[in-house]
Amino acid sequence: MKCSKADTIHKSQHLPALRFEDQQLTSFAGLILFQQLFAIVSLRERLRLCFRHLNVKSIFGHGRIVLLLIVHFLLGYRQLRELRFYSDDPVVQRVTGLKRLPDVATISRALSHADDKSVDNLQRLLRQMVLERLMTLDLRTVTLDFDGSVIGTGRFAEGTAIGFNRKKKGQRSYYPLFCTVAQTGQVFAVLHRSGNVHDANGAEEFIRHCIEQVQQALPGVRIETRMDGAFFSQTIVQTLEALGVEYTLSVPFERLVALKQKVEQRQRWSSITRDCDAFETLWKPKSWTRRHRFVFIRKRAKQQCKEPVQLDLFQPVEYGFDFKVILTNKSLTPARLLAFHNGRGSQESLFAELKSGNAMAYVPTRTWVGNQIYLVAALMAHNLSRELQMRTTQPERSTAEKRPALWPFASLATIRRRVIQRAGRLIRPQGQLTLSMSANEAVKNELLQSLAALEAAA
Repeated sequence: MKCSKADTIHKSQHLPALRFEDQQLTSFAGLILFQQLFAIVSLRERLRLCFRHLNVKSIFGHGRIVLLLIVHFLLGYRQLRELRFYSDDPVVQRVTGLKRLPDVATISRALSHADDKSVDNLQRLLRQMVLERLMTLDLRTVTLDFDGSVIGTGRFAEGTAIGFNRKKKGQRSYYPLFCTVAQTGQVFAVLHRSGNVHDANGAEEFIRHCIEQVQQALPGVRIETRMDGAFFSQTIVQTLEALGVEYTLSVPFERLVALKQKVEQRQRWSSITRDCDAFETLWKPKSWTRRHRFVFIRKRAKQQCKEPVQLDLFQPVEYGFDFKVILTNKSLTPARLLAFHNGRGSQESLFAELKSGNAMAYVPTRTWVGNQIYLVAALMAHNLSRELQMRTTQPERSTAEKRPALWPFASLATIRRRVIQRAGRLIRPQGQLTLSMSANEAVKNELLQSLAALEAAA
């Protein structure tokens, strides 16, 4: 239908007068999807049980404070003091079960009164919720990725220290170790550590605990794991093999001079692709007790030119090789093994999303326990956003060489823009509580279909 110019163009340029009234308006109408999800997984009650051992009397309760933090992250906020910008939002109040939200001082006190047992209980809940999802998928293979990520801060928070930081040298930081599940894109567990520790500090016990938890919940499932060169040690390899886990580990060249000699002396390489070759051998470092399978990879790559660039002259490109060595007990061909090991890149994308869109890179308090609770709450918010998508859509992928997630997940930032950040008004026509929203067809279809899927899955 063609519209006239008079029906299309608005000539008025005057600013309207501003008036602020209590009209039960909300900026987060789509949050009702998570209200339904919280009820299905009994999140409020399970969080309350995590703090039932504390003898601190509080009107709000520690469990409800953590629930508010999870909502805080889902809305896209970062600092605690930003809570005042939505403290009167009626939908946020209904989701958290509060008539008024606590102020920043109340939240800070609640975090400071928590203890190590509270953190352990929250971490146990984090693992339980991921295991519940894995048990419904009936997978034959579960892929666990282990790696650390730096959380920097300018504060002198308890437990922070100056350690390795590629982007900001000399910055105080934490260096937690994460275990993620490749098939669901969720964080399974986290080991909180100071920023001056090595990647493998406490890793053996943490890895063993994570794998045993999955084996107990999913008996008979095949577990495989991928790690970088920081975890290369005989102790970790022996632990993985004792647990019956398939693994791939990057091998650090700088620690094993003999590997350089093997590469230099090698004459025959098997072609993987046009630019990539490989060979393998059974070998062991001198201090190790037995030999293992080492796969050597070389890839043709352009060598960096550090001379001044002459734009008006033809300059030929020189090629060299980038080398990689993978330690494994898997029986895959070198091509499939390389694809599987390179699938670790999805974990780096997950860390980037957690830091940019879910406040994982923020350190809010001066206490060790308070910062741990804040981190676990951020991870729960991420996992719940993935859980919502898994409950409302069907998986579109099967198990592939790189072990991508079975769902093409939208980031939490995308979910906010599409669904959560929608204006609405709570009204009561004929006494029935109703959330009135704009008649946008795309938003209407998304919300109604998601709610129907959540009700069917309940």
